[in-house]
Amino acid sequence: MAQPLVVKKDDDLDEEEYYSPFLGIEKGAVLQEARVFHDPQLDARRCCQVITKLLYLLNQGDTFTKVEATEVFFATTKLFQSKDAGLRRMVYLMIKELSPSADEVIIVTSSLMKDMNSKTDMYRANAIRVLCRIIDSTLLTQIERYLKQAIVDKNPVVASAALVSGIYLLQTSPEVVKRWSNEVQEAVQSRLGLVQFHALALLHQIRQNDRLAVSKLVTSLTRGSVRSPLAQCLLIRYTSQVIRESSMNSQGGDRPFFDFLESCLRNKAEMVILEAARAITELNGVTSRELTPAITVLQLFLSSSKPVLRFAAVRTLNKVASTHPLAVTNCNIDMESLISDQNRSIATLAITTLLKTGNESSVDRLMKQMTNFMSDIADEFKIVVVEAIRSLCLKFPLKYRSLMNFLSNILREEGGFEYKKAIVDSIIILIKDIPDAKESGLFHLCEFIEDCEFTYLSTQILHFLGNEGPKTSDPSKYIRYIYNRVILENATVRASAVSTLAKFGALVDSLKPRIFVLLRRCLFDGDDEVRDRATLYLKLLGGEATVGETEKDVNEFLFGSFDIPLVNLETSLRNYEPSEAPFDISSVSLETKSQPLAEKKTTGKKPTGPASALSGPVPTVDASYEKLLSSIPEFAGFGKLFKSSAPVELTEAETEYSVNVVKHIYDGHVVLQYNCTNTIPEQLLEEVVVFVDASEADEFSEVATKSLRSLPYDSPGQTFVAFEKLEGVPATGKFSNILKFIVKEVDPSTGEADDDGVEDEYQLEDLEITSADYMLRVGVSNFRNAWESMDPESERVDEYGLGVRESLAEAVSAVISILGMQPCEGTDVVPSNSRSHTCLLSGVFIGNVKVLVRLSFGLSGPKEVAMKLAVRSDDPEISDKIHEIVANG
Repeated sequence: MAQPLVVKKDDDLDEEEYYSPFLGIEKGAVLQEARVFHDPQLDARRCCQVITKLLYLLNQGDTFTKVEATEVFFATTKLFQSKDAGLRRMVYLMIKELSPSADEVIIVTSSLMKDMNSKTDMYRANAIRVLCRIIDSTLLTQIERYLKQAIVDKNPVVASAALVSGIYLLQTSPEVVKRWSNEVQEAVQSRLGLVQFHALALLHQIRQNDRLAVSKLVTSLTRGSVRSPLAQCLLIRYTSQVIRESSMNSQGGDRPFFDFLESCLRNKAEMVILEAARAITELNGVTSRELTPAITVLQLFLSSSKPVLRFAAVRTLNKVASTHPLAVTNCNIDMESLISDQNRSIATLAITTLLKTGNESSVDRLMKQMTNFMSDIADEFKIVVVEAIRSLCLKFPLKYRSLMNFLSNILREEGGFEYKKAIVDSIIILIKDIPDAKESGLFHLCEFIEDCEFTYLSTQILHFLGNEGPKTSDPSKYIRYIYNRVILENATVRASAVSTLAKFGALVDSLKPRIFVLLRRCLFDGDDEVRDRATLYLKLLGGEATVGETEKDVNEFLFGSFDIPLVNLETSLRNYEPSEAPFDISSVSLETKSQPLAEKKTTGKKPTGPASALSGPVPTVDASYEKLLSSIPEFAGFGKLFKSSAPVELTEAETEYSVNVVKHIYDGHVVLQYNCTNTIPEQLLEEVVVFVDASEADEFSEVATKSLRSLPYDSPGQTFVAFEKLEGVPATGKFSNILKFIVKEVDPSTGEADDDGVEDEYQLEDLEITSADYMLRVGVSNFRNAWESMDPESERVDEYGLGVRESLAEAVSAVISILGMQPCEGTDVVPSNSRSHTCLLSGVFIGNVKVLVRLSFGLSGPKEVAMKLAVRSDDPEISDKIHEIVANG
């Protein structure tokens, strides 16, 4: 049953409500009503009402069965006998929505083709739209001539209907529509606005895959032949697209296009001016001088009487303020007046733009204006404002007191989880980045958890308090707030509070006796997790636990980051078979993203990794590979497997033999595992081996080869080649590969192979071992803490020029690929139009050496990218090695 739709009357009348005319309608009843379509004397008004109900049901998601749809369709076709124009339009809509099947289309095609040649323009236009939606490509060729004529028809409704149908048909029958180019080009020159708009859209879609053709189209039309404001907006978008895609952005070739964008700022139509201003502000590498005319017209729109213009202008300025704040400063006075705008979206954009562009002297004034403003807007708008305040505070750290007080005040007000989380996250970031703000920030967070209703936020704050509170001038003042959580909160928060108390006891000796008393009280808690934590921490702080033999061990246990991915730990625990040997956590893979073993997606190809031979729970990639390699005597003495790469394809997708390779890295060896699949049913391959030429890999020497005895059709198998290298050295090189085998013909009827075979070989793609192969992608939960815990003496810093790049994002991706490290805290994502970016990476280098990297990127020229690389690791020599890898990369 359809849901009731309650609609409010006009505010000028009264506050009464009335119900939708569709309230309570049911499909069965409406289908019964549809019988009026068969009446000899048709009631046009009644038929229109029934069709309206049917359309409502279809648009609400109700589905008709095949029989019901067929009955309604045939009943609707009978309505063509009516001469009522309104009913005829409803019939067109109904046929289009029902999407009749191929055999039913024939019934209605003749009526629609008759209407397509009617003298009534309204019939012609609608018949074209419906016919193009329901016919297939074979019928399309029969009416193609009529559609070409309709495109150049004098009536704008008919011409637009044909052009819009062309846009739809381009998806299903592109070869037919592309033959209409001449007619469409003629329509582009039309003086009728809507026709020109639709013609330009269709012409661009026809040419969109040909960059040169699009460039020629833009060049010809920017000379002034486009008069329709809608078409001009489209042309502006196509022009900015050509400028973006061109590799000669700084050359003179694109200057006429930019001049066109600038000339559109003087257009009579407001939509054209806004589109041009937006296009200019979004161009890559736009300068302040080029922005000035666009900013000027947007500033004029800020004082417009039309809300839509004010909104469009302030939204565009808000985006510009992120990359060019100084260019927007002149608009600040106009935007301050918009803070009190009745439209809260406009007001929110105005305040966030002011926070981005404001100077230090205007901060206090903005805070006063925002006090009343925050209570009038929804949570999603409040979150935007909070993020802007955080950015402003980081920009002007001396103003942290007023900004922190503002955040603490709104933290105590009503609001949902996402809003409160945004405020808490902002306060935590400010505490980390502004040392002077630590005391007041922690106090505000302690006040908040006294009345916090969100478990997640309480545990987050308690964890942060445990890390930062002991380092303050008076740690004892936080104990009361923490222990209150043990008394008053749920089990999750209580457990978190116990851990926080233990951290204070570990770092502040003067508080340790009091912490012992409080932890002993927790031994009688009703929740087992709380009791277990209290017991563990009492033994740990008392020096009784095996992990807490020294103070350093205790601190490492309490404050160290847990670098093992939980998914890997869970998998290892599931695969652990109880025995006398305890579970060894050091055996768990540190890879952040465990790649599944290679599987061919094409038909008839099976997994080619060791998992295909395993049964039961599938272990992690490293565990399965290690199990396979350790079972081969030649490789048993190589030691512990450090890393296994993702499979690298050495053949094309549809070749007779499918081969990929996995690189297994040991401290002193590299084993190449070639996963082979025979895709020819009439062949059996025997004595399969890969001959590896290591002439371009001087640091490697081949020590072992394990061939594959037999490779039947569609049955994966592995062959191995092992190389020796200097222990702990990240040797690199290029290997050429040839698959050698004996091929025997197989009788398709019996499946038996011939006794005699022929030696054959198959050339494979080259394989490279790079420095990234010696790095495990291991993330850290808190990069800042991990960085500070590393020895500063191991830090190595240098600057590099990365040359011309398409964007900062490309440069970031290239460096991450070279190092093979794990991006932290989402820093691998570069905001659009950003001129600088910081990327944080972590990993474990061969020899189990932890490595952290800070990458600072910046644009030093139009597309010249400069990079500052800072490395910290457990071994200073590895820090130097990372710089060497980047320098050679």
